[in-house]
Amino acid sequence: MEHKFELWAGIECTANRVQDTYFDQIKWSGHDTRLDDLRKFAALGIKTLRFPILWERCYLSSGGFDWSWADERLALARELGLEPIVGFVHHGSGPPHTHLLDPKFPSKLAEFASQFAQRYPWVTRYTPINEPLTTARFSGLYGVWYPHHRNDSSFLQILVNECLGIAESMRAIRQFIPNAELIQTEDLGRIFSTPLLAYQARFENRRRWLSFDLLFGRVNQEHPLWDYMMEYGIDENQLLELCENPCPPAVLGINHYLTSNRFLDERVEFYPPHSHGGNTKHRYADIEAVRIGGEYVSGPKEILREVWQRYKQPIAVTEVHVGCTRDEQVRWLHEVWQSAEELRSENIDLRAITVWSLLGSYDWNSLVTRADGFYESGVFDVRGGEPRPTALAKLVKAITHGEHFDHPALDTPGWWVRPERVLYPSTLPSSGNASVKSRPAPLRSTTRQILITGSPGTLATAFGYICERRGLPCRLMSHKDLDIADQKAVQECLTQIRPWAVINAAGYVKVDEAEKNPDLCFRANVLGAQVLSQVCADLKIQFLTYSTDLVFDGNQNNPYNERDFTAPLNIYGQSKALAENRVNDAHADALIIRTSAFFGPWDEYNFLIQTLRKMSQGREVFALHDQVVSPTYVPHLVDASLDLLIDGESGIWHLANSGVLSWYEFACEAAKRQGLDCKLVQPIDTTNVVHLAKRPKFSALGSERGQLLPKLDCALDRYTQECRVAFK
Repeated sequence: MEHKFELWAGIECTANRVQDTYFDQIKWSGHDTRLDDLRKFAALGIKTLRFPILWERCYLSSGGFDWSWADERLALARELGLEPIVGFVHHGSGPPHTHLLDPKFPSKLAEFASQFAQRYPWVTRYTPINEPLTTARFSGLYGVWYPHHRNDSSFLQILVNECLGIAESMRAIRQFIPNAELIQTEDLGRIFSTPLLAYQARFENRRRWLSFDLLFGRVNQEHPLWDYMMEYGIDENQLLELCENPCPPAVLGINHYLTSNRFLDERVEFYPPHSHGGNTKHRYADIEAVRIGGEYVSGPKEILREVWQRYKQPIAVTEVHVGCTRDEQVRWLHEVWQSAEELRSENIDLRAITVWSLLGSYDWNSLVTRADGFYESGVFDVRGGEPRPTALAKLVKAITHGEHFDHPALDTPGWWVRPERVLYPSTLPSSGNASVKSRPAPLRSTTRQILITGSPGTLATAFGYICERRGLPCRLMSHKDLDIADQKAVQECLTQIRPWAVINAAGYVKVDEAEKNPDLCFRANVLGAQVLSQVCADLKIQFLTYSTDLVFDGNQNNPYNERDFTAPLNIYGQSKALAENRVNDAHADALIIRTSAFFGPWDEYNFLIQTLRKMSQGREVFALHDQVVSPTYVPHLVDASLDLLIDGESGIWHLANSGVLSWYEFACEAAKRQGLDCKLVQPIDTTNVVHLAKRPKFSALGSERGQLLPKLDCALDRYTQECRVAFK
């Protein structure tokens, strides 16, 4: 009987422990308090949801469990037709009364599972512990998560405890729900190496199967890692217990990421220090195989074929996610879905792929060891409070409804198959007897473009660099190429090129000179934006244009949001405010982004680079201490703008790095990072500066739609790394 191929979904729900601190992704994303999220998920056509009812979150310090959160949400899921795959532990170590090395960990988890099953006898699918091997490595071998051990003995004992806990939990559940199924997940990749390290790659390629082999009851005296486990003190009775009472998964859940495949190389001098490690024989770097030159090593299809050949058991891809820009997220999900359909044609019993994570994730750049608020959006973006559907939501809905999905981002393959994936030397990987096949990048006969006006200005230049990096074909247009205020010229240009989007980065930007040349300013900023938006509306082309913080009068003390009243103080601000209205009237779906105080690596004339250059020469500089702004790092602005464009967003958005400070404070913060003497920065009052155009004293930008740009500290750190050489 052939099973229907499905798209499942899940939310990032890691509840891990670092020292005595418990992190909780469900709280961080706001899902903790938003019952209506489930309705949004169901509206996408999702029928099966990886559903976290986490042991740590239900546990009461007084004893027992609080089921109120689970009661409300599982009842609604049932009403909506969402079948849950319930998870109990997701990279965690249990409540405070236990831990992963606790001999009673399995029985304590089983008790929780038993109580859950008695309360919800209609739930039939379970993942008691997510990615046990991965959790054991990070908690027992690498020291990242609690109990922070770094040895093979702890790693192996944690893994055995987890597998015993899974088996005992499923037995406890089946006492009340005999047909309960185990959907066992694991992050699975493949290890490649130089010839010298082939022995280490061979060992790790055997080790990656351990959680599944333990649950299938295969780890006996004949298993290639039996001696390894005996050497590090594992009780053979525990292994024999699993052999005698195996707990084979009904479905093997494979979580494969672009970084899951690794490459080991003894030439550590080629790689960054954080990748250096080793064993008792050799020191080596452990890096992402996708970043190695030479032939592409493998992708999800190769991994899934390996799983099928080894176990001949139903498979699901239980996490599909890439922490990257929106175009790459769409490409990755689309590619994995197509790969899965191809594998099914090979008679591999592949049941589903799982879009992950619906609400995005936090702080995986630090492996969730810090609560920095570093966010990667997913199918929804939660930075505005209410989940906002992204372009991924449209792809998910198309898949669940059996509809064709098309987007210009798909004209170009993902970065993992483009030449720019390579960061390190060209070396053909080797892993014992493993064969390596190249994987050519798929190409489309035609690629649709973005047309960008305003070249060679700061913003247009940045778009050119970043579109190239993101694989988004674009055409930059100067005023000589196209007069955006000339209706006929614009009509002819857009009709001929037929871009899928137009980004207006052109305009009159000299704020003081606008007071003397209002006609020129209004022609470029108002008429130009109006003409472009009208032609785009007529040709059904997406349109993005930029406005400014100078549409505000500065009479409030809190950052301005999108719906705050505009009252510009100067000609430039007036032109931008009027342009907003004209664009909104001409193109109902236009995207208008207000931003502020540019700084970036590709502009020689912004305030910051001029200030730092003078300071690097030992010269004194002056900066206003009574004019408050929100500085904006141009690469962050461009990336967020492109994401919004791909999402199909419209209306007014505020995009600036989160930070409210004066020009004086801004200069001092940047100078510190460059190692310059902050005493060279002298604060001055606005009254001591002669400006033709009046500026608001406070024009910091906030957003009620979502703070999409990183904190200003992060932006300054990145700017410092990219521009330090320029000031020497």
